[in-house]
Amino acid sequence: QVQLVESGGGLVQAGGSLRVSCVASGLPFSGHTMTWFRQASGKEREFVAVISRNGYNTYYSDSVNGRFIISRDNAKNTVDLQMNGLKPEDTAIYYCGATGKGLYYAAPYNRPAFYDAWGQGVQVTVAS
Repeated sequence: QVQLVESGGGLVQAGGSLRVSCVASGLPFSGHTMTWFRQASGKEREFVAVISRNGYNTYYSDSVNGRFIISRDNAKNTVDLQMNGLKPEDTAIYYCGATGKGLYYAAPYNRPAFYDAWGQGVQVTVAS
């Protein structure tokens, strides 16, 4: 049974930093593309970042590019999202996702349907 468990959320002031983590079990972690999405209250789930199976390729949404960093540790089955320069509009529930598909050319990695499993989410609140 695949399980993705997020941790590390909380309340932070605008301009601050926060790191959220996700630990995976029940799947061959190094064979899975990993992602972070977020969902603000009343809005649809939106793509934040994705990292390839070997960690060599990463992609970000325009809204977080240059502020957030996604990383993974295949030995520990973890994927992290380091969030810097946080803004109130970053407030959302952050979800970790996984898929056994690779980041092939034109892969729709920014769509939730591309992923096979999701965690329960962790709240991140940025105060102005």
